[in-house]
Amino acid sequence: MLIINVKDQESIDRALKRYKRKVQRTGMIKELRRRKNFTKPSVERRNKVLNAVYREKYYSN
Repeated sequence: MLIINVKDQESIDRALKRYKRKVQRTGMIKELRRRKNFTKPSVERRNKVLNAVYREKYYSN
């Protein structure tokens, strides 16, 4: 859990901006999105190979 202390005379917008920046640095949102849709390891390996084949074909010209 992230805690942001709102300083005296600090606007809510500024505190919200600090909170968003802190969340982005921790990578929490990226991790949540990754965990939302679980893919089996075998499927991940297959996709990695297919992407490599595509890149090789596309960029070899």
